[in-house]
Amino acid sequence: MSTANPYMTVSGIDIDVVYKQIKNLHIAVYPPMGRVRVAAPERYDDDAIRMAIIQRLSWIKKQRESFRNTERQSQREMVTGESHYVWGQRYRLKVVTAPGRIRIDQTGNKLVMTAPDDCTAEQRRQALSEWYREALKKDIPSLINKWEPIVGRRVAKWTVRRMKTKWGSCNRETANIWFNIELAKKHPNCLEYIVVHEMTHLLERNHSERFAELMDGFIPDWKARREELNNSPLVEEDWGIS
Repeated sequence: MSTANPYMTVSGIDIDVVYKQIKNLHIAVYPPMGRVRVAAPERYDDDAIRMAIIQRLSWIKKQRESFRNTERQSQREMVTGESHYVWGQRYRLKVVTAPGRIRIDQTGNKLVMTAPDDCTAEQRRQALSEWYREALKKDIPSLINKWEPIVGRRVAKWTVRRMKTKWGSCNRETANIWFNIELAKKHPNCLEYIVVHEMTHLLERNHSERFAELMDGFIPDWKARREELNNSPLVEEDWGIS
């Protein structure tokens, strides 16, 4: 079996690499941020995979741009009946008209948004975004407190923000971490994976073999959690290489 790394970066694009008992190499681009995943035959090494990616860079960039354009075009109208996800569960939106500030409540399988009659779709979208932000801000501190003694590094500062191409990011020198607001839509296991992923970067800058070994020790099922984040391919290409 190949000993190549489960990660690599090509032309500034982070690549997830999974090895399988397959004949040809497959390249897929995943929502919501255009994450690139390569399924490679076990006989492939880093150089072979990197060359395959380089030769398909124009295709990969085209698909990532296509997804970003689709995301802009399919912006939610924030009306009753729409589906929205919270911590991996789907909820139906119900908009109720009432004076005062916009308020959002979870009731059964519904997200009930109470908003003034003259409230615009953009104002409703912004309110839901802030609601997601607050949900993350509530859950992240306990996860950081849990993992700091395990990882052996302290997080100096963390922030929730909208990110186009990453689930999380960190500055190893300042120990600052940023989390994508979209994580509030995913299963809590995915949030914990990203917390540990970014904290592990405080120990190891790159997606190296050491990084993977550290993650194996911290969260043995981290690869399954990573797959859960990337389980809905936008487009996929089967590239036959022998």
